[in-house]
Amino acid sequence: MRHFKIASGLLAVVLAFSCQEQTKEQQGTNKQEIEFNYKVTEFADIGVLRYQIPGWEELNLQQQKLVYYLTQAGLSGRDITWDQNYRHNLAVRKGLEEIYTNYEGDKSTVEWKQFETYLNRLWFANGIHHHYSMDKMKPEFSKEYLTAISTDAGVQIPMEAVEVLFNDVDAKKVVLDKDKDIVLESAVNFYEPGITTAEAQEFYKTRVADKEKPVEIGLNSRLVRRNGQLMDDVYKSGGLYGEAIDQIIYWLQLAQGVAETTQQAKALGLLIEYYRTGSLDTWDEYAIAWSTSTDGAVDWINGFIEVYNDPIAYKGSYETIVQIKDFDMSRQMSVMSENAQWFEDNSPLMQEHKKEKVTGVSYKTVNVAGEAGDASPSTPIGVNLPNNTWIRTVHGSKSVSLGNIIAAYASDGGSGRLQEFAHDEKEIELEKKYGAKADKLHTALHEVVGHASGQINPGVGTPKETLGSYKSTIEEGRADLFGLYYLMDSKLEEVGLVKDWRNYGMAAYDGYIRNGLVSQLIRLEIGKDVEEAHMRNRQWVSAWVYEKGKQENVIEKVIKNGKTYYDIKDYDKLKILFGELLRETQRITSEGDFAAGQALVENYGVKVDQSIHQEVLDRNSKFKAPAYRGFVNPEIVPIIEENVITGFTVEQPATFAEQMLMYSKKYGFLDR
Repeated sequence: MRHFKIASGLLAVVLAFSCQEQTKEQQGTNKQEIEFNYKVTEFADIGVLRYQIPGWEELNLQQQKLVYYLTQAGLSGRDITWDQNYRHNLAVRKGLEEIYTNYEGDKSTVEWKQFETYLNRLWFANGIHHHYSMDKMKPEFSKEYLTAISTDAGVQIPMEAVEVLFNDVDAKKVVLDKDKDIVLESAVNFYEPGITTAEAQEFYKTRVADKEKPVEIGLNSRLVRRNGQLMDDVYKSGGLYGEAIDQIIYWLQLAQGVAETTQQAKALGLLIEYYRTGSLDTWDEYAIAWSTSTDGAVDWINGFIEVYNDPIAYKGSYETIVQIKDFDMSRQMSVMSENAQWFEDNSPLMQEHKKEKVTGVSYKTVNVAGEAGDASPSTPIGVNLPNNTWIRTVHGSKSVSLGNIIAAYASDGGSGRLQEFAHDEKEIELEKKYGAKADKLHTALHEVVGHASGQINPGVGTPKETLGSYKSTIEEGRADLFGLYYLMDSKLEEVGLVKDWRNYGMAAYDGYIRNGLVSQLIRLEIGKDVEEAHMRNRQWVSAWVYEKGKQENVIEKVIKNGKTYYDIKDYDKLKILFGELLRETQRITSEGDFAAGQALVENYGVKVDQSIHQEVLDRNSKFKAPAYRGFVNPEIVPIIEENVITGFTVEQPATFAEQMLMYSKKYGFLDR
């Protein structure tokens, strides 16, 4: 599970860490890294940044080799993500990149600039659908212009792939509308066209799995129809994506040879075997070995992991992150892990839904050395894995905060949105003084104790089976609520994490409500429903507590000079409301109550007040910072003498296009 990716300029900086994004406007700069040029380029609603790798020079040669081999393994699977996202993505990318490289005509025209922008957007999204909204990105140039420059450059793009750029077919990568057939109408390439939601769900219900230790059925496969029968086309060596997987295996074997510990080597061996066979039993063995491998300076995430891109939450997207531990920060945050049982025992959950033993939550701050697949260019800022519930319960999990990514976001500077959307000077003062640390604490609580908390009732299926398309947003909301409940608690000061705990809690509550009800709307097109899982959970959490607290005026809706604000009047009562919603959300999860989960999300998390939405967009229009940001990766280059690696240099790419074209040339192992 990821913590949300950060969008530039959403109201306060998310110097947070956790499962795929939290949003807050940056305040200030990292003075020690002020000379480093973080900015690469901006286009459309996107900003591309660089990041550094703190701690690289402290690694010995063996450890540096391990990092290098793991990053090469990750990049070798890059094409898989493109093909998973949409069946025509690779053909489109190949054709547009060839035009970009070969075209010798006039590059000063408006149409060519529009072509460049469109190609940059595709690179950033790993395909033709927006990385966040999931909507198909339509070119501003015409089909006639594309045909003309294709001819001039001597490039042929399959006609079906050309047509889909300009028509309304496959308009959304992931459809979550409850009134639609979400599998049939989603463009994502996890299901062969023509397969319906009912067919897919019935197929996976019939798969036999150990009820006590169920594998993640369907995680590493595409559901296809062969001779009228549904079957899984498995990702493995010799199977689907085998050409890329063989390259992944090659580099993982080299990594295994320089592993720091025997447990690391064991985990890598199991990962290699998993890629060879596609066995989900082996994937579970690997996940156990990986989650219990906590020694050493280097770690990694690699596999088909997060199910956010699957409308029914079975299929894992390919991603990799290679990490170097930040030992000092990790020691500070280990306090959260050490107190995980206290948080569970003292939570407002029903007694039968509490875990008697919260097992092995490992929380560390790390520095990223390389990312690929679904984690790049748009990256999480923190991750909690493995996702399989029984493994987390029995063997524990790892939570990591991507420290250098968070630092790079912060170093990109603020934009004044805090002053625009905060209700008053007190709220601004609290955010500036306490907001960044409060975000970090929220993310740590979200990951370390939120996701680890609670248990499913005996005989109840997994959340993806019982809650369907609502599984991801309910799980993220549940973890957010756990963190919110404890952010306003003296326990944080008692264990030495903060001083002045109440002000930290107030800043966190202000920021969450401000974002959930107002500022995150800058990421949504007017007239659209909220569909992304994390945006939904922030809205349904915020809207629910606002609605339930109306009678006692817990949160007041304020109109000043035609502008809408939400002002928290009673922080203590808001904490109680967060606790009540946490209790109910855990009950929904524990009991598999689909109807209640659906009602919660649909009633509070999907629809948007269009007048407020337009107002927010108008207020935001004066800010020029891009709504979304992501990264190029540093390039780790081996120094080779007499066929032996004797060292490495770390180089920063000059441009986004340079890295994207190099990646396609060097790691383009799938021919689609």
